[in-house]
Amino acid sequence: MTKIPHRFYLTEDQMPTQWYNLRADMKEQPEPLLNPATGEPVEEKDLYPIFCEKLAHQEMDKETRYVDIPEEILDMYKIYRPSPLCRAYNLEKALGTPAKIYYKFEGNNTSGSHKLNSAIAQAYYAKEQGLTSLTTETGAGQWGTALSEACAYFGLPLDIFMVKVSYEQKPFRKAVMQVFDGNVIPSPSTTTQVGKKILADNPNTTGSLGCAISEAVEKAVSTPGCRYVLGSVLNQVLLHQSIIGLESKKAMEILGEYPDVVVGCAGGGSNLGGLIAPFMQDKLLGKKNTRFVAVEPASCPSFTRGKYAYDFCDTGKITPLAKMYTLGSGFIPSANHAGGLRYHGMSPILSKLYHDGYMEAVSYEQTKVFEAAVQFAKCETILPAPESAHAIRGAIDEALKCKESGEAKTILFGLTGTGYFDMKAYSEYLAGNMTDYIPTDADLQRGFDTLPKINK
Repeated sequence: MTKIPHRFYLTEDQMPTQWYNLRADMKEQPEPLLNPATGEPVEEKDLYPIFCEKLAHQEMDKETRYVDIPEEILDMYKIYRPSPLCRAYNLEKALGTPAKIYYKFEGNNTSGSHKLNSAIAQAYYAKEQGLTSLTTETGAGQWGTALSEACAYFGLPLDIFMVKVSYEQKPFRKAVMQVFDGNVIPSPSTTTQVGKKILADNPNTTGSLGCAISEAVEKAVSTPGCRYVLGSVLNQVLLHQSIIGLESKKAMEILGEYPDVVVGCAGGGSNLGGLIAPFMQDKLLGKKNTRFVAVEPASCPSFTRGKYAYDFCDTGKITPLAKMYTLGSGFIPSANHAGGLRYHGMSPILSKLYHDGYMEAVSYEQTKVFEAAVQFAKCETILPAPESAHAIRGAIDEALKCKESGEAKTILFGLTGTGYFDMKAYSEYLAGNMTDYIPTDADLQRGFDTLPKINK
């Protein structure tokens, strides 16, 4: 038998030309978005002031199984896709495991992450509609960088509200966004009414994605010709990111493989949802029984310690309500949390799948995550992003279970991006200065206290 290569690339003509909509095969659908003022389900037209129309349609569409990818998007995808499916031979050897470990590497573009897959799509649809600008938020900076790239390509001005603690910790991320003409604003800021209110209530806040979303949405709805775009959580984003899983599945089929376990890091759910999509389809249709493991930080544990409830998607409480696993829109992650994955909630699609028992979830302290990141870098020569390192930690632990049991399982995980803008965090870890923070029940309760009364 021919040895499977370390890196396997589909050819350009093998790249998927459609996205896969996981909701079309879900027997039980996620709960609908609700209007916070009326408590009634949101209709597609209600989203038009926030999202461009075709993205609003994708957000609400639960019936179309496959969506054609426009040619203009495919043309830009082909600059960096198909991305490689890699076999982690050196890591397997270091662990002494009988498991076969594969990873889908999404870091082969300037943003250094998978985020560009949805950024290109969202910028394209905005340009097609004739919009004149966009707004967004970013945490660790990957999404802001990706959207800056996409907006520069399509000629759209972009305002980026960047979580303040990340803005201060990652000046080079800000510089890359500025190379692509992104206007980067630390959030919360004094440029919006909601930002001013958050600062008035908590002048020393380090910010959160919920804060930044509130500011970006306010900017969008108050600016003619402008719309808001989001890099995770939303149904439309998981649709675009399904190209990760579709490429992975096709590559594994060519190699004669199929994963027993799929592992992904979980913040809002974009990469995890995209990676698992076609494999979850097989599970939903009764064809396979793959295990799916979501890995999240112990400092922001929405799956493992959150509540399954309706919540605002933003701290300013101006967005529709989504039924999801959440820590409460008022939850602010600890400032010593070194990576992204700091959103208070989780994708409604993934939340429903987890709630119904189709997925598992684990959480790790960040020192354990960085320990796995360093081991992986030494074995596989890629410096992973802290977010991606959560999936690495989970995959290593699954491989060690195989070592104990003697089972030769096939493990697939998502290597969502590179960590070259995260050297401050790596330096703190290597110097022994990195600390772990796990919120207490009282800390979490303060976030739960912000849940809307609709859950009472």
